[in-house]
Amino acid sequence: MTPTDDRSVGFIGLGIMGSGMAASLLRRGYEVAVHNRTRAAEAKLVAAGATAAGSPAEVARRARVVMLCLSDTAAVEAVLFGPDGLAGALPAGSHVIDTSTIAASATRRHAQRLAERGISLVDAPVSGGQAAAQSGELSCMAGGTEAAFDHCLPYLQAIATRVLRMGDNGAGQVAKACNQVAVSAVMLGVAEAFALARANGVDPAAVREALLGGAARSNILEKNAVRLLQDDYKPGFRAGLMHKDLRLALECGTDAGAYMPVAATVLQLLQAACNTGHAQEDWSVVGKLVADLAQARHA
Repeated sequence: MTPTDDRSVGFIGLGIMGSGMAASLLRRGYEVAVHNRTRAAEAKLVAAGATAAGSPAEVARRARVVMLCLSDTAAVEAVLFGPDGLAGALPAGSHVIDTSTIAASATRRHAQRLAERGISLVDAPVSGGQAAAQSGELSCMAGGTEAAFDHCLPYLQAIATRVLRMGDNGAGQVAKACNQVAVSAVMLGVAEAFALARANGVDPAAVREALLGGAARSNILEKNAVRLLQDDYKPGFRAGLMHKDLRLALECGTDAGAYMPVAATVLQLLQAACNTGHAQEDWSVVGKLVADLAQARHA
């Protein structure tokens, strides 16, 4: 694995989403150096042809483009700037692609600190869920300079079928916040619709089939609604992570003076779900909470 080879890429963070993205890069013919804080997560990818690296710094010695998929701002800062971090090991001219969902303000700070070392950052949060990550069919919202985006585009196209540059650093994170606000509003609407149906003795599964044929059709109604009908909350995208994402979106909105009442309501529902032991379940569990509050669920 030659660091200057355009087919070499590092990937740090091998959770539900990151492992799928790293696997997509391997299928596209990239030589992938992987690292995860819990090292056991590397094994499946190594068996598929990846190379394990003992630290972020070791990843940096193996590739000049490094992708991240980490849980929060603190984790990203530790990988970038902590002991054995990327910033101290990557040479000038390298690129970091951060697919994590973190605060736009933090992303801008990271970009500035890396730029001082001659390293470019593209914030490239993704949407689509676990299945899309595994199949390489995510949607990616990117922020960064045009030059950095152009350089990183082939790597992003290996994990996503839709890649759009939203603007400079931080713009990708803002777009992802908009995505989370939009899907949370739809989830709340679907949950309330099912509660309304049950309260009136109408089968919510039949209501779903009817709504799929009209203007209410959505990805949430197609996929997440099935979880509500089946009481299946195996993640998926965990409620704790959606809580984090929506909190970041509301903080971004507060800083900009945006009015976001629906997102605020869903955040409170997610907080209640996390407080009652559901943080590790799929975030669709907020629909169960709505049904419980409506006293409309089947026994």
